[in-house]
Amino acid sequence: MFSVNKSIILSISLLISFFFRKDDQRQFTIQGYAQGTDYTIKYFARDSVVTKGAVDSILAVIDSSMSLYKPYSLICQFNASKQGLKLDAHFKAVMERSFEINKATSGKFDVTVAPLVQAWGFGAKPIQAFPDSSVVRDLLKSTGMKHLRLSGNYLAKNSQTVQVDLNGIAQGYSVDIVADHLLKKGIKAFVVEIGGELRMKGPKPDGSALRIGIEGPAPVAGAEPVVRHVVSINNGAITTSGNYRKFLQKGSKKVTHLIDPKTGYPLNNDMISVTVYAKDAITADGYDNALMAMNVKEALAFVGRKKDMEVYIIYHRKDGSVADTLSKGFRKLITD
Repeated sequence: MFSVNKSIILSISLLISFFFRKDDQRQFTIQGYAQGTDYTIKYFARDSVVTKGAVDSILAVIDSSMSLYKPYSLICQFNASKQGLKLDAHFKAVMERSFEINKATSGKFDVTVAPLVQAWGFGAKPIQAFPDSSVVRDLLKSTGMKHLRLSGNYLAKNSQTVQVDLNGIAQGYSVDIVADHLLKKGIKAFVVEIGGELRMKGPKPDGSALRIGIEGPAPVAGAEPVVRHVVSINNGAITTSGNYRKFLQKGSKKVTHLIDPKTGYPLNNDMISVTVYAKDAITADGYDNALMAMNVKEALAFVGRKKDMEVYIIYHRKDGSVADTLSKGFRKLITD
């Protein structure tokens, strides 16, 4: 269950209308529950070549590998181990990308935040109180991907206290695996959505692009979120990270689920949410949290240096008002 810790703050609404075509292609919809969230798959085909059973089976295998909410999962076995263990293909693939993104973001993306995530109340177990500074300092001793080493399919750690949490990237990976399954079945137009993380391929049979609504916080505090923009995409993925939905409050103290691996404390900056477009969902999902840890200028500059990546940012101005900005490439995607 990845979405419990990885909140899809800037939820994305599917604004897709599918119709019967002259070539007999029609829409098929699969809906279900996996990884602690709902999923929806829409695709065009002449027959129902992809079944709910097949999708559920794929997601169950990934859950058995990387879910912190399954005591028998491989990730739970790794976290309980003293020195590490051999990984399956799913876990290995996600760790390889995690090391890449950790290096590219100078440590802003870090999968060893599991103990800190738990301490701040966003883990599998409930907490009675937020940690004090001494607890945070102690947990930081085991935080940092320098404590991990991937050699072949063996993931080693230098201390039993080092634990990993893949909630910031594994759901995007899951979207890609399901999308790859559809592609192998010969499906040429689809949307795969798990917990708000999407990957799509088009155009629709009538030649039009897929349209996705991007939601953001309402102008008035406490009101329901609103659709801020609609984008048209024929190929790629969109994922979101943010802090206006997923938070905890004890007394007067309010904290968000995004933990800074450098300080050990929840992020506290001007960023509200970050929506990333990339060629695949694991890339978008892996980078959206790291961009949340940057300031607006830094995030835009970072994405500007990346090939095939665009970003849409909602943030607080200094006076507390809400504003948004976006990369040039993302602007081209917007149709409304």
